[in-house]
Amino acid sequence: MSDGSGGYAVRAEGLEKRYGEKRALDGFDLTVRAGTVHGLLGPNGAGKTTAVRILATLLRLDGGRAEVAGLDIARQAHAVRGRIGLTGQYAAVDEVLTGRQNLEMFGRLFHLGGRRARSRAVELLEQFDLTDAAGLGVAEYSGGMRRRLDLAASMILAPSVLFLDEPTTGLDPRSRGEVWESVRALVASGTTVLLTTQYLEEADRLASRITVIDEGRAIADDTPDGLKDLVGGDRVEVVVAERAEIPRVVKTVARVCEGEPGTDEDGLRVYAPVTDRVTALTEVARALQDEGIRVEDIGLRRPSLDDVFLRLTGHRAEKQQEAAA
Repeated sequence: MSDGSGGYAVRAEGLEKRYGEKRALDGFDLTVRAGTVHGLLGPNGAGKTTAVRILATLLRLDGGRAEVAGLDIARQAHAVRGRIGLTGQYAAVDEVLTGRQNLEMFGRLFHLGGRRARSRAVELLEQFDLTDAAGLGVAEYSGGMRRRLDLAASMILAPSVLFLDEPTTGLDPRSRGEVWESVRALVASGTTVLLTTQYLEEADRLASRITVIDEGRAIADDTPDGLKDLVGGDRVEVVVAERAEIPRVVKTVARVCEGEPGTDEDGLRVYAPVTDRVTALTEVARALQDEGIRVEDIGLRRPSLDDVFLRLTGHRAEKQQEAAA
Protein backbone atom coordinates (compact mmCIF):
# COMPACT_ATOMS: atom_id res chain seq x y z
CA MET A 1 0.00 0.00 0.00
CA SER A 2 2.99 2.27 -0.38
CA ASP A 3 2.19 3.97 -3.67
CA GLY A 4 -1.45 4.93 -3.09
CA SER A 5 -2.47 3.27 -6.35
CA GLY A 6 -5.50 1.17 -7.09
CA GLY A 7 -8.03 3.99 -7.07
CA TYR A 8 -8.24 4.27 -3.27
CA ALA A 9 -8.20 7.63 -1.53
CA VAL A 10 -8.02 6.06 1.95
CA ARG A 11 -6.46 2.75 2.90
CA ALA A 12 -6.00 1.60 6.48
CA GLU A 13 -4.75 -1.71 7.80
CA GLY A 14 -4.89 -2.94 11.38
CA LEU A 15 -5.34 0.46 13.03
CA GLU A 16 -4.99 0.35 16.81
CA LYS A 17 -5.63 3.03 19.40
CA ARG A 18 -5.56 2.46 23.15
CA TYR A 19 -6.59 4.63 26.07
CA GLY A 20 -5.20 2.80 29.04
CA GLU A 21 -6.86 -0.61 29.07
CA LYS A 22 -9.56 0.44 26.60
CA ARG A 23 -9.05 -0.33 22.91
CA ALA A 24 -10.81 2.35 20.89
CA LEU A 25 -9.55 0.72 17.68
CA ASP A 26 -8.61 -2.94 17.63
CA GLY A 27 -7.24 -3.82 14.21
CA PHE A 28 -9.52 -1.58 12.14
CA ASP A 29 -9.33 -1.95 8.33
CA LEU A 30 -10.80 0.47 5.79
CA THR A 31 -10.57 1.15 2.06
CA VAL A 32 -12.30 4.12 0.43
CA ARG A 33 -12.45 4.45 -3.35
CA ALA A 34 -11.54 7.84 -4.78
CA GLY A 35 -14.40 10.07 -5.87
CA THR A 36 -17.07 8.39 -3.73
CA VAL A 37 -18.95 8.87 -0.47
CA HIS A 38 -18.02 6.08 1.94
CA GLY A 39 -20.17 5.72 5.05
CA LEU A 40 -18.81 4.70 8.44
CA LEU A 41 -21.56 3.41 10.74
CA GLY A 42 -21.45 2.06 14.26
CA PRO A 43 -22.85 2.35 17.78
CA ASN A 44 -21.73 5.10 20.13
CA GLY A 45 -18.21 4.33 21.29
CA ALA A 46 -17.54 1.95 18.40
CA GLY A 47 -14.50 3.93 17.24
CA LYS A 48 -15.90 6.04 14.36
CA THR A 49 -14.60 9.42 15.50
CA THR A 50 -11.32 7.93 16.69
CA ALA A 51 -10.74 6.45 13.24
CA VAL A 52 -11.49 9.78 11.55
CA ARG A 53 -9.22 11.71 13.91
CA ILE A 54 -6.36 9.28 13.25
CA LEU A 55 -6.82 9.43 9.48
CA ALA A 56 -6.95 13.24 9.70
CA THR A 57 -3.63 13.17 11.64
CA LEU A 58 -5.22 14.63 14.78
CA LEU A 59 -4.42 11.51 16.82
CA ARG A 60 -1.38 9.26 16.73
CA LEU A 61 -2.09 5.61 16.07
CA ASP A 62 -0.66 2.92 18.34
CA GLY A 63 -0.48 0.25 15.67
CA GLY A 64 -1.20 -0.46 12.03
CA ARG A 65 -0.72 1.91 9.11
CA ALA A 66 -2.77 4.06 6.79
CA GLU A 67 -2.51 6.20 3.69
CA VAL A 68 -4.71 9.16 2.78
CA ALA A 69 -4.44 10.59 -0.73
CA GLY A 70 -1.47 8.28 -1.28
CA LEU A 71 0.45 9.68 1.70
CA ASP A 72 1.43 7.83 4.87
CA ILE A 73 -0.36 9.47 7.80
CA ALA A 74 2.49 8.80 10.23
CA ARG A 75 5.54 9.64 8.11
CA GLN A 76 3.93 12.35 5.95
CA ALA A 77 1.42 13.91 8.36
CA HIS A 78 2.13 17.51 7.30
CA ALA A 79 1.63 16.67 3.63
CA VAL A 80 -1.57 14.78 4.45
CA ARG A 81 -3.01 17.88 6.14
CA GLY A 82 -2.56 19.79 2.92
CA ARG A 83 -4.71 17.27 1.04
CA ILE A 84 -7.66 16.87 3.41
CA GLY A 85 -10.57 18.77 4.90
CA LEU A 86 -12.44 18.00 8.13
CA THR A 87 -15.90 19.01 9.32
CA GLY A 88 -17.00 17.97 12.79
CA GLN A 89 -20.40 17.65 14.42
CA TYR A 90 -20.80 21.37 15.10
CA ALA A 91 -20.22 24.32 12.79
CA ALA A 92 -16.89 26.02 13.48
CA VAL A 93 -17.77 29.38 11.92
CA ASP A 94 -17.80 32.75 13.70
CA GLU A 95 -21.36 34.04 14.22
CA VAL A 96 -20.20 37.65 14.56
CA LEU A 97 -18.75 37.70 11.04
CA THR A 98 -20.61 37.51 7.74
CA GLY A 99 -20.43 34.42 5.58
CA ARG A 100 -17.95 36.12 3.24
CA GLN A 101 -15.79 37.34 6.13
CA ASN A 102 -15.68 33.85 7.61
CA LEU A 103 -14.37 32.34 4.40
CA GLU A 104 -11.87 35.13 3.87
CA MET A 105 -10.63 34.61 7.44
CA PHE A 106 -10.17 30.88 6.85
CA GLY A 107 -8.35 31.66 3.60
CA ARG A 108 -5.91 33.93 5.44
CA LEU A 109 -5.41 31.29 8.13
CA PHE A 110 -4.43 28.89 5.34
CA HIS A 111 -1.91 31.48 4.07
CA LEU A 112 -3.66 32.15 0.79
CA GLY A 113 -2.96 35.87 0.89
CA GLY A 114 -5.60 38.60 0.89
CA ARG A 115 -6.45 38.66 -2.82
CA ARG A 116 -6.60 34.88 -3.20
CA ALA A 117 -8.55 34.51 0.05
CA ARG A 118 -11.18 36.93 -1.25
CA SER A 119 -11.48 35.26 -4.64
CA ARG A 120 -11.66 31.80 -3.06
CA ALA A 121 -14.43 33.02 -0.74
CA VAL A 122 -16.44 34.19 -3.76
CA GLU A 123 -15.95 30.81 -5.48
CA LEU A 124 -17.08 28.85 -2.45
CA LEU A 125 -20.08 31.06 -1.71
CA GLU A 126 -21.29 30.37 -5.24
CA GLN A 127 -20.47 26.67 -5.06
CA PHE A 128 -22.48 26.22 -1.85
CA ASP A 129 -25.37 28.48 -2.94
CA LEU A 130 -24.63 31.12 -0.31
CA THR A 131 -23.92 34.13 -2.53
CA ASP A 132 -27.19 35.88 -1.63
CA ALA A 133 -26.40 35.48 2.08
CA ALA A 134 -22.71 36.41 1.80
CA GLY A 135 -23.17 39.77 3.52
CA LEU A 136 -25.37 38.50 6.35
CA GLY A 137 -24.04 37.76 9.80
CA VAL A 138 -23.84 34.03 10.41
CA ALA A 139 -26.14 34.50 13.41
CA GLU A 140 -28.90 35.07 10.85
CA TYR A 141 -28.20 31.82 8.99
CA SER A 142 -30.39 28.74 9.27
CA GLY A 143 -28.86 25.51 10.56
CA GLY A 144 -28.46 24.17 7.04
CA MET A 145 -26.81 27.39 5.83
CA ARG A 146 -24.32 27.27 8.70
CA ARG A 147 -23.39 23.71 7.91
CA ARG A 148 -22.96 24.56 4.23
CA LEU A 149 -20.73 27.47 5.21
CA ASP A 150 -18.78 25.11 7.45
CA LEU A 151 -18.39 22.71 4.51
CA ALA A 152 -17.23 25.62 2.35
CA ALA A 153 -14.61 26.52 4.96
CA SER A 154 -13.30 22.95 4.93
CA MET A 155 -12.88 23.24 1.15
CA ILE A 156 -10.68 26.36 1.19
CA LEU A 157 -7.67 24.41 -0.09
CA ALA A 158 -9.78 22.20 -2.42
CA PRO A 159 -8.86 18.99 -0.55
CA SER A 160 -8.97 15.69 -2.36
CA VAL A 161 -10.36 13.92 0.73
CA LEU A 162 -13.01 15.37 3.05
CA PHE A 163 -13.84 13.84 6.43
CA LEU A 164 -17.39 14.55 7.60
CA ASP A 165 -17.95 13.50 11.22
CA GLU A 166 -21.73 13.46 11.81
CA PRO A 167 -22.21 16.68 9.80
CA THR A 168 -26.02 16.90 10.12
CA THR A 169 -26.42 16.17 13.83
CA GLY A 170 -29.27 18.28 15.22
CA LEU A 171 -30.46 19.61 11.86
CA ASP A 172 -34.08 19.55 10.77
CA PRO A 173 -34.97 17.44 7.67
CA ARG A 174 -34.89 20.41 5.28
CA SER A 175 -31.46 21.57 6.47
CA ARG A 176 -30.18 18.00 6.34
CA GLY A 177 -31.34 17.77 2.71
CA GLU A 178 -29.45 20.98 1.89
CA VAL A 179 -26.25 19.51 3.29
CA TRP A 180 -26.81 16.28 1.34
CA GLU A 181 -27.06 18.23 -1.91
CA SER A 182 -23.80 20.02 -1.11
CA VAL A 183 -22.06 16.72 -0.41
CA ARG A 184 -23.30 15.24 -3.69
CA ALA A 185 -22.00 18.28 -5.55
CA LEU A 186 -18.57 17.92 -3.93
CA VAL A 187 -18.29 14.27 -4.94
CA ALA A 188 -19.43 15.10 -8.48
CA SER A 189 -16.49 17.52 -8.67
CA GLY A 190 -14.04 14.77 -7.67
CA THR A 191 -13.79 15.03 -3.89
CA THR A 192 -13.72 11.81 -1.84
CA VAL A 193 -15.88 11.88 1.30
CA LEU A 194 -15.63 9.68 4.38
CA LEU A 195 -18.90 10.18 6.25
CA THR A 196 -19.65 9.11 9.80
CA THR A 197 -23.30 9.42 10.74
CA GLN A 198 -25.94 8.31 13.22
CA TYR A 199 -28.63 8.66 10.56
CA LEU A 200 -29.02 5.50 8.53
CA GLU A 201 -31.13 7.27 5.91
CA GLU A 202 -28.21 9.64 5.39
CA ALA A 203 -25.79 6.80 4.73
CA ASP A 204 -28.33 5.08 2.47
CA ARG A 205 -28.91 8.24 0.43
CA LEU A 206 -25.28 9.36 0.09
CA ALA A 207 -22.87 6.45 0.40
CA SER A 208 -21.95 4.10 -2.42
CA ARG A 209 -20.27 1.83 0.13
CA ILE A 210 -20.58 1.46 3.91
CA THR A 211 -18.30 0.04 6.59
CA VAL A 212 -19.91 -0.99 9.88
CA ILE A 213 -17.59 -0.67 12.89
CA ASP A 214 -18.19 -2.14 16.33
CA GLU A 215 -15.81 -2.42 19.28
CA GLY A 216 -13.00 -0.94 17.21
CA ARG A 217 -13.17 -3.41 14.32
CA ALA A 218 -14.83 -3.44 10.90
CA ILE A 219 -17.55 -6.08 11.05
CA ALA A 220 -19.04 -5.52 7.58
CA ASP A 221 -18.16 -3.64 4.40
CA ASP A 222 -20.39 -3.55 1.33
CA THR A 223 -22.75 -1.45 -0.75
CA PRO A 224 -26.01 -0.43 0.98
CA ASP A 225 -27.91 -3.05 -1.05
CA GLY A 226 -25.25 -5.65 -0.31
CA LEU A 227 -25.58 -5.03 3.41
CA LYS A 228 -29.35 -5.31 3.17
CA ASP A 229 -28.95 -8.67 1.45
CA LEU A 230 -27.27 -9.90 4.63
CA VAL A 231 -30.68 -9.66 6.28
CA GLY A 232 -32.58 -11.16 3.38
CA GLY A 233 -34.60 -10.08 0.38
CA ASP A 234 -38.10 -8.65 0.11
CA ARG A 235 -40.59 -9.55 2.80
CA VAL A 236 -44.28 -9.21 3.50
CA GLU A 237 -45.16 -7.50 6.77
CA VAL A 238 -48.41 -7.61 8.71
CA VAL A 239 -49.16 -5.24 11.58
CA VAL A 240 -51.69 -6.95 13.83
CA ALA A 241 -54.54 -5.11 15.48
CA GLU A 242 -54.39 -7.10 18.72
CA ARG A 243 -51.45 -8.89 20.30
CA ALA A 244 -53.60 -11.94 20.97
CA GLU A 245 -53.96 -12.47 17.21
CA ILE A 246 -50.22 -12.93 16.62
CA PRO A 247 -50.22 -16.78 16.77
CA ARG A 248 -53.04 -16.95 14.20
CA VAL A 249 -51.31 -14.42 11.94
CA VAL A 250 -47.99 -16.31 12.14
CA LYS A 251 -49.76 -19.58 11.29
CA THR A 252 -51.62 -18.02 8.35
CA VAL A 253 -48.52 -16.28 6.94
CA ALA A 254 -46.49 -19.51 7.29
CA ARG A 255 -49.09 -21.36 5.24
CA VAL A 256 -48.80 -18.90 2.35
CA CYS A 257 -45.12 -17.85 2.37
CA GLU A 258 -42.17 -20.12 1.71
CA GLY A 259 -39.99 -18.51 4.40
CA GLU A 260 -40.41 -18.89 8.15
CA PRO A 261 -42.29 -15.95 9.71
CA GLY A 262 -40.79 -13.83 12.46
CA THR A 263 -41.98 -11.06 14.77
CA ASP A 264 -40.51 -7.65 15.45
CA GLU A 265 -39.37 -6.29 18.81
CA ASP A 266 -42.60 -4.39 19.33
CA GLY A 267 -44.50 -7.68 19.18
CA LEU A 268 -47.17 -6.37 16.81
CA ARG A 269 -45.46 -6.97 13.46
CA VAL A 270 -45.25 -10.33 11.70
CA TYR A 271 -43.01 -10.71 8.66
CA ALA A 272 -41.83 -13.41 6.25
CA PRO A 273 -39.42 -13.45 3.29
CA VAL A 274 -40.97 -13.70 -0.18
CA THR A 275 -39.76 -14.06 -3.76
CA ASP A 276 -42.83 -13.27 -5.85
CA ARG A 277 -43.70 -9.99 -4.15
CA VAL A 278 -47.12 -9.13 -5.59
CA THR A 279 -48.45 -12.70 -5.58
CA ALA A 280 -47.33 -13.24 -1.99
CA LEU A 281 -48.92 -9.99 -0.81
CA THR A 282 -52.21 -10.84 -2.52
CA GLU A 283 -52.31 -14.37 -1.11
CA VAL A 284 -51.46 -13.26 2.44
CA ALA A 285 -54.15 -10.58 2.38
CA ARG A 286 -56.74 -13.06 1.07
CA ALA A 287 -55.77 -15.73 3.63
CA LEU A 288 -56.03 -13.29 6.53
CA GLN A 289 -59.43 -12.16 5.30
CA ASP A 290 -60.62 -15.76 4.94
CA GLU A 291 -59.54 -16.43 8.53
CA GLY A 292 -61.40 -13.35 9.72
CA ILE A 293 -58.23 -11.81 11.15
CA ARG A 294 -58.29 -8.02 11.45
CA VAL A 295 -54.97 -6.28 10.85
CA GLU A 296 -53.83 -2.65 11.04
CA ASP A 297 -51.61 -2.77 7.96
CA ILE A 298 -50.07 -5.11 5.42
CA GLY A 299 -47.38 -4.41 2.88
CA LEU A 300 -44.08 -5.24 1.22
CA ARG A 301 -40.69 -3.85 2.10
CA ARG A 302 -37.01 -4.41 1.62
CA PRO A 303 -34.74 -4.73 4.65
CA SER A 304 -33.43 -1.36 5.81
CA LEU A 305 -30.01 -0.38 7.08
CA ASP A 306 -31.63 -0.35 10.50
CA ASP A 307 -32.33 -4.07 10.07
CA VAL A 308 -28.67 -4.52 9.13
CA PHE A 309 -27.58 -2.52 12.16
CA LEU A 310 -29.74 -4.70 14.39
CA ARG A 311 -28.41 -7.91 12.85
CA LEU A 312 -24.75 -6.87 13.13
CA THR A 313 -24.65 -4.98 16.43
CA GLY A 314 -27.59 -6.39 18.37
CA HIS A 315 -29.60 -3.19 18.68
CA ARG A 316 -31.38 -0.68 16.52
CA ALA A 317 -29.81 2.56 15.37
CA GLU A 318 -32.66 4.73 16.72
CA LYS A 319 -31.58 3.85 20.23
CA GLN A 320 -28.10 5.03 19.38
CA GLN A 321 -29.50 8.27 17.98
CA GLU A 322 -31.54 8.86 21.14
CA ALA A 323 -28.49 8.23 23.26
CA ALA A 324 -26.53 10.71 21.20
CA ALA A 325 -29.18 13.44 21.38
